[in-house]
Amino acid sequence: MGGAQLSAAFIEARPNLFSNTPVFLSAGEITEMLGIVRAIEAVAALPGYRDTVLSWASEISRRDHGPLGVFMGYDFHLTGDGPKLIEVNTNAGGAFLNALLIRAQRACCTEVDAALRQSGADEFEAAVVRMYENEWRLQGKSGALRRIAIIDDRPDEQYLYPEFLLAQGAFARHGMEAQIADAGQLRYEGGQLLLEAGPVDLVYNRLVDFALERPEHAALRAAYLAGAAVVTPNPRVHALFADKRNMTVLSDQDVLRALPLPSDALAALRGVPRTVLVTADNAAQLWLERKNLFFKPVAGHGSKAVYRGDKVTKGVWAEITRGGYVAQEFAAPSERTIRLDGVNQTRKADVRLYVYDGQILLSAARLYQGQTTNFRTPGGGFAPLLAL
Repeated sequence: MGGAQLSAAFIEARPNLFSNTPVFLSAGEITEMLGIVRAIEAVAALPGYRDTVLSWASEISRRDHGPLGVFMGYDFHLTGDGPKLIEVNTNAGGAFLNALLIRAQRACCTEVDAALRQSGADEFEAAVVRMYENEWRLQGKSGALRRIAIIDDRPDEQYLYPEFLLAQGAFARHGMEAQIADAGQLRYEGGQLLLEAGPVDLVYNRLVDFALERPEHAALRAAYLAGAAVVTPNPRVHALFADKRNMTVLSDQDVLRALPLPSDALAALRGVPRTVLVTADNAAQLWLERKNLFFKPVAGHGSKAVYRGDKVTKGVWAEITRGGYVAQEFAAPSERTIRLDGVNQTRKADVRLYVYDGQILLSAARLYQGQTTNFRTPGGGFAPLLAL
């Protein structure tokens, strides 16, 4: 991380942040996943799709300042029928941490070094800086991007806080000042977004208040609406890509054909599991099918309030049927055998592609136990992904 003290304070204190076991997959699987990503981005550019998904999104998402959204995260399970897209995230965490992990793993041996050279880690930092500079220009800004605010609620309490430090260091190496701050510290005065004494050019937004609705985010919301600062990712990007209701469109071949969509994109989107909105009309049928379903809140994040159907109790089902949930066809994750304390154990695995403008910035895997990724599993955490 740039110093033993930082590592001791922020990495050693998170023993399940990184797994020491790599995950292997074929180069063909990476190609399939990228095909799904590009198909989704093609759909998201179509007026018919935008009209549909913005109809259920917040009013603020209709404001388009131009940015595409940094660090799009596409999460996949690798199944016997090919990769299946589980969800899309607009503030996907872990990219800087995984770049750090890859640099460390490359010291292993010649074979690992060769495999990881395909990961994008060598070009990661330069690509990240270009990404932020492009967001700056897409909003019509000129001159150099100089001052960045890395924003979250109580950032120093977040589990992925070490990543904010890594991002701050990367920006500094490229001549940009970056400050990590609570969103409530921002002020909007005189047509400028301010943090402490100076104006903010760009906000790297890690908030899970996707529509910027909370009172403590009022200054950021006002600046975003006015276009006073570049905010990325922003409410519009979340509405177009990460709202769970969007999966009901992306998994419906009949709806996709009507947009219309090219045949290769239609074929790629068969990798999106069937997803439907839970309603009073279909609740009884979904209860009967629940063992083959996953239930997710439409505005959820970080696997909170997510339920596997065969674990759902009557009490939880009552909550789900009150509204605000989608039901997604269950796509079982792949498994990885690890050796922990001298004993072979099995962990579930998923794959995340960090993407910008249809290009992979970095790829990584996560190992875990339980329903969802949790960073609490011994032997689990972010894992290097080796494409063979």
